Amino acid sequence: MCTFDKDKGPRRLMKMGLTLILIGHINFILGAIVHGSVLRHISKPSQHITTEYTIANIISVTSGLLSIATGIIAIVVSRNLPVLKLQIGLLIASFLNALLSAACCVGLFLAIGITVAHNGEGLMLGCNDTEVPINARSPVSARCPFDTTRIYDTTLALWIPCALLAAVEVGVSVWCFIVGLALRGLAPCGNSYIKEQLEVEAECAPQSQRLIGRRLKPDV
Repeated sequence: MCTFDKDKGPRRLMKMGLTLILIGHINFILGAIVHGSVLRHISKPSQHITTEYTIANIISVTSGLLSIATGIIAIVVSRNLPVLKLQIGLLIASFLNALLSAACCVGLFLAIGITVAHNGEGLMLGCNDTEVPINARSPVSARCPFDTTRIYDTTLALWIPCALLAAVEVGVSVWCFIVGLALRGLAPCGNSYIKEQLEVEAECAPQSQRLIGRRLKPDV
């Protein structure tokens, strides 16, 4: 698990970074669609902000943005393995992204469970003609200031992919965190010896450049 090949590892790290960037963009777009086309009516200060709205939009969008940032850092690290600041940045970003993505995944599944269990009553808070709970699966008699057509199905159709993608973000972020531990030689990945290899390579690089410079310099 802690093995990191100095030759093939950077390419794999770059692929993981690209994966995080792609998934982060998709999660960000899905969260924006949920907010813009489905839950916009409960984001106003005059309405109640439901648990579903907070979880689906705030955490999901933030997780998407952090995944994009972590992916960019992973790509930069794959091209500059010996740089200490980038290794620390990869450790911090991947750790925070794993935590936030895990919270996003759990929160989204919780929101899906609440919505299904209560037949989407939280999605119909804008229909406040009466105090009687309104069923989002059959809002025929409800007079709402927004279009209730397929609000229940659309919300679940967007939340489920977000939750699954957040789970993938957790796995990729944990892998990037383990790579950061291996690069720094920290437990439990302190026996990978990749840190020593990078240090030796960094020490040999200036000497090789001086030798090449002497060979290319014309005799005076």
